Amino acid sequence: MGFHHVEIWVDDFAEDWPRWGWLLAELGWRPLDAWSGGQSWQSPDGGYLVVEQSRDLQRDVPYDRMRAGLNHLAFWAPNCAAVDRLVERAPGHGWTLLFPDRHPYAGGEHHYAAYLESGDGFEVEVVARD
Repeated sequence: MGFHHVEIWVDDFAEDWPRWGWLLAELGWRPLDAWSGGQSWQSPDGGYLVVEQSRDLQRDVPYDRMRAGLNHLAFWAPNCAAVDRLVERAPGHGWTLLFPDRHPYAGGEHHYAAYLESGDGFEVEVVARD
């Protein structure tokens, strides 16, 4: 079974949502709910992801994926061509390719994937199913 849902808190929803919305749409996720300062999207497998700017956010503690907590989210892409398409288009949507010198095998010789970082430092891994 997959996860039920994941919530990601961001500093500025208006700034961060376009990059997340683009990525999730490219991966086949569909919008669920939207509210002032947040949006949820459902995965093709049924789980959902929330990106929101919470009133409870502690702004004096910056996000750092290298500390204890969430390091990154990994998503499936249908194939290698879909990963390549994401990498090509990602910079125009606020994502930077990590480990470009080892791409697309930064995770190992049999692991075709892209590692992308948002402007806020969130990392996502997009893995080809084939």
